Amino acid sequence: MPIYAYRCSTCGHAKDVLQKLSDAPLSTCPACGAESFSKQVTAAGFQLKGSGWYATDFKGGSAGTAAPATAAGGAAAAAAPAADAAPAAASSTPCGGSCACH
Repeated sequence: MPIYAYRCSTCGHAKDVLQKLSDAPLSTCPACGAESFSKQVTAAGFQLKGSGWYATDFKGGSAGTAAPATAAGGAAAAAAPAADAAPAAASSTPCGGSCACH
C-alpha cells in the first residue's frame, strides 16, 4: 500500500497516510476539521540506476549458467573485437565517430 502525503491549506497541518489505491482521498483535516486536506505531489521513494538488464541475467533459470558469460576472460575477449572495429567505423563517418549518434 502506498503512503500519501497530505497537507491542510487552512492550518498547515501535514500528515503521511497509508492508504489503499482504491481508498477515497481524505478531505477533512484531523487537526482543525476544515475541508481543505489535500494530497501533495511527492517524489518517488526509489531510483532506477544502471544500464538495465543484460541478455545473460537469469537466463536458463540458475545463477550458475550466467556466471561464465560475465567472467573477466569472456568480457575481455568480447571487448577486443569492438575496439578494433571502432577506428574503422570512425573513419567512415562524416563526423569522425565522435558525436553521440555513433
